[in-house]
Amino acid sequence: MKKGFKSFALLMVVLLLTALVAACGKGDSKVSVGIVLPTKDETRWIQDEERFKDALKGSKYTTEILFSQGSSAKEKENVETLINRGIKVLIICPQDGDAAAAAVEKAKAEGIKVISYDRLITKTDAVDYYVTFDSVSVGAAQAQYLVDNAKGNGQPLYLYAGSASDNNAFLFFQGAWSVLQPKIVDGTFKIANSSEAEALKDTKELSRDQMSKIIGQVTTNWDPNEAKNKAQTHLTAASADMKGDVAILAPNDATARSIADVFATDSAVSSYVVTGQDAEKASIQYIIDGKQSMTVFKDVRTLVKDAMGMAVDILENKDPQTTGSYDNGKIEVKAKQTNVIVVNKDNVKEKLIDSAYYAAGDFTGL
Repeated sequence: MKKGFKSFALLMVVLLLTALVAACGKGDSKVSVGIVLPTKDETRWIQDEERFKDALKGSKYTTEILFSQGSSAKEKENVETLINRGIKVLIICPQDGDAAAAAVEKAKAEGIKVISYDRLITKTDAVDYYVTFDSVSVGAAQAQYLVDNAKGNGQPLYLYAGSASDNNAFLFFQGAWSVLQPKIVDGTFKIANSSEAEALKDTKELSRDQMSKIIGQVTTNWDPNEAKNKAQTHLTAASADMKGDVAILAPNDATARSIADVFATDSAVSSYVVTGQDAEKASIQYIIDGKQSMTVFKDVRTLVKDAMGMAVDILENKDPQTTGSYDNGKIEVKAKQTNVIVVNKDNVKEKLIDSAYYAAGDFTGL
């Protein structure tokens, strides 16, 4: 009898502990927003993690952030884990846009709203929103800077692009061409280094194939060395009327610095205006020193803020504000396009130092 009583008491203790653990687990599972990022092996995504953590501080909402470590299988597992935590909103930057479809379809089946972050999830209707930088506007901003700083008529224009295998390179060029083409037609600029662009100068909206022909001639493949070699080849072949005061469309900061270095050493080039993108530290120093004209700054802090703002709207049963849409191969996904910022010598301190993106001590001559 005594032995049976002890066994019964032990059983009751075990059941009580099990109930407590289950209750705690249930409480822990109440996560408002689940976030899945591609990898913890790159500084970029670790920074995003910290910014996401800061975004909801002081609010009644909670987040859990998981990393896929470069694996679509792990990504799917992460989504399933977050579904079990009871999330209402999933923010996911896919490791692979196509492969992520299966994971977000599971979330959608549970009534969870899905926000594709930075990269678009493709070939599924299980994506509700997309938060991104507007790549077309990046190219347009670069081109507008060249237009705003044009010197007279007939100014030589050198075109350079990213990699032909990168879809973003086409979007950047699309945006740039939309601004530059009218100014080529009216004689503000004359194309210096692309026979394909010259042949298409009367075409306002280029097809993908037409852009491919131009990009094939002026691609840098995002490689500074290739950009340097191409710039040297172009300047060697250029006639005297294709020098003097020149305008240069460079796709990003790394290539801009290489191209600028080449043009700076040609005595027949009296001045140049060169674009960039990414606000790399080395290019910020070039801008301060007058060796690069501008860069397009894409502030990831703003991208996180926009994504979390959208998530909070969903949690509060509001319709998130969107500014456009993207075709993901299955549906048009409503998107919030985060603004990009043009940075030059005049506003570099305000945009990058005063905003605490970089420290003043990182640079000389500010």
